[in-house]
Order: sequence, then C-alpha cells, then structure tokens
Amino acid sequence: MFFSRVGQSVTPRRRVLLALSVVAPALVLSACMSSEKDVNLATYVDQTEPADVLYNQGLANMNAGRLDEASKKFDAVDRQHPYSEFARKSMVMGAFADYRAGNYDEAIGTAKRYLTLYPSTDDAAYAQYIIGLSYYRQIKDVTQDQKEARQTIQTMQELVTRWPDSEYVGDAKDKIRFANDQLAGKEMQVGRYYLERREYIAAVKRFRTVVESYSNTRHVEEALARLTESYYAMGLTSEAQTAAAVLGHNYPDSSWYKDSYKLLQSNGLEPRENAGSWISKAGKLITGA
Repeated sequence: MFFSRVGQSVTPRRRVLLALSVVAPALVLSACMSSEKDVNLATYVDQTEPADVLYNQGLANMNAGRLDEASKKFDAVDRQHPYSEFARKSMVMGAFADYRAGNYDEAIGTAKRYLTLYPSTDDAAYAQYIIGLSYYRQIKDVTQDQKEARQTIQTMQELVTRWPDSEYVGDAKDKIRFANDQLAGKEMQVGRYYLERREYIAAVKRFRTVVESYSNTRHVEEALARLTESYYAMGLTSEAQTAAAVLGHNYPDSSWYKDSYKLLQSNGLEPRENAGSWISKAGKLITGA
C-alpha cells in the first residue's frame, strides 16, 4: 500500500534487501544470546556471591589452617567487590594469610597495595608490619647476602616512625635489633677473612664499621679485640692500646679483653686510651649490648 501510494514498485531485488534488513537484526540478537549461553554460569554465580559470605569463608579457612583457600576467598572479595569495606579488610587479611603460608612475595605485594590505597586506616600499621615480617622471615645466615636484613630494618623503622603508638612497635624494634646484629655479623665475617689473610687495612675497615655503625650489637666486643689485633700487627700501637682500653672500659670481664690485654703485654704495652682517636669517640656510643 505504501509503495503504491508514492508511486514506486517493489522489485524482486528490493524485496530481498528488505527481507535481509529484517532478518539481520534477528541474527545479531540470536548471536548475542548464543554468546551469553557460552559464558560459564558458575562464574556469574561466583561474582554475585555476597562480600560478607566470602570474607567469613576466608576467616573460617584461615582458622582451620587452610591458608591457600583463605587467600583465594579474600582475593575473591577484593576482585568481586572492589573498594568495598569488606574488600579493604580482605586485602590485609589476604596479605596475612600469604605470610602465614610462606608466600612472602605475595604478602609483601598485597600489603604494599593496601598501603597505597588505604594509607590512613587503622590497619595500615598492620599492613606495614606484615611487610616487615615477610622480609624478616627471609633473613639468611651471615655467610650470605643480607639484603633482607636491610629491608627488615627499613620497613620496621618506617613502622616505628609513622605509627609510634602501634601495638606492633615493640616487636618491630626487636626485629630491627636482630637485623642490625645480622649486618654486624656479616661485617665481622668478612673482617675475619681479611685478618686471616693479613690484609689488615681491609680488616680494620670492616671492624670499624661494626664499632661505629652497630654499637649496640653483641659483635662490638669482638670487633674491638680484632681492632687491637689488627692495629698491633700493623705496628700502630697507640690505636691498638686505645682499642683495648675502650674494650676494657665497656667489657671489663670479657675474655676478648683478657686476650687483648695479654697481646699488648707481650710487647711490654698495656691498654691506654687516646682521646683523639676515632675509637675513643666511637666508644662513647657503645651501650654494652
């Protein structure tokens, strides 16, 4: 009717085109529906699972010791309900679950992400603490590189500085002391190596680092004795006497002091402090740890 009124006739070719114009949208709609059928419906159900349910499942798994499962649940909350309160809580709990499972790199990564997104929340100090603990657990013996010890000190010191009233500060300071002791132990290990090879200047450099930079560690006592030995071997008797004097002042009952005293006496010398020596100045910082 319409075409006849406007004076147009419908050719066979136009009929085909018109038919296709009607069928094409139907085909597109059918394809979309087919595509939707191919989607894993379980994924949709999983994505719509309530945040509180996932979070509580994570807690239950963690309490049961199923740490990997707990981590997956906490990750699901963060993925399915981003920026929600449960996602925030799940992020820090997921970091803790990874730490407990020994997945330290994952724990560090998640905790750092938490601090980037939520630097001012109550759990920020806890996230920082998890990072420090993850580095601490990876500290190696003094014969190996002490990168993790340095990272522990840096991370835990930031915790102490930024959150001085945090409940984690006490343990953070303990971890810092341990890590410092490891670094001092590494210096001593290298210093002894040089001393045995009679490379006295290199040895002195290492022992001096311990006295000046790690004055509150248990290695200072031996470091002063080794300085006495090294300087004595080099013929720098004044420095040797000063090192022994500082050692005796801080550790009068030490076996290291007795050995140093005996070494000096073998050449008719005795401990005597030179106030102008770097050893005397550094000795004032020694706490006798």
